[in-house]
Amino acid sequence: QVQLVESGGSSVQAGDSLTLSCSVSGGSFRMLYMAWFRPAPGKEREFVARISWTGGNTEYADSVKGRFTISRDNNENTVAMQMNGLKPEDTAVYLCAAPRGATGYAGTTESDYSYWGRGTQVTVSA
Repeated sequence: QVQLVESGGSSVQAGDSLTLSCSVSGGSFRMLYMAWFRPAPGKEREFVARISWTGGNTEYADSVKGRFTISRDNNENTVAMQMNGLKPEDTAVYLCAAPRGATGYAGTTESDYSYWGRGTQVTVSA
């Protein structure tokens, strides 16, 4: 059973930076794609960023591209997301996610992921 614990959320001003971290236990971390999501009003969780097994491939939502950077440390079993140029519309609970499938591969939709953390709150004031 994979367990995910996020940290790093805070209340900041627009334009500030934050780094979120997700600690992963109970699974073969090196074999898992990892992603960050956030709730979106009136719909399912919104994809934010995704990283491949070795970190060689990353993908971002258009709304955060160029401002957020996802990374991973396969020795420490952690995935991080550096968030620069934060905007009030980035305010959300950020959730770390991991897939269940045998290949460890996952796409950019909520249904691709089976394991979720409880989230960490990011609040951005104008």
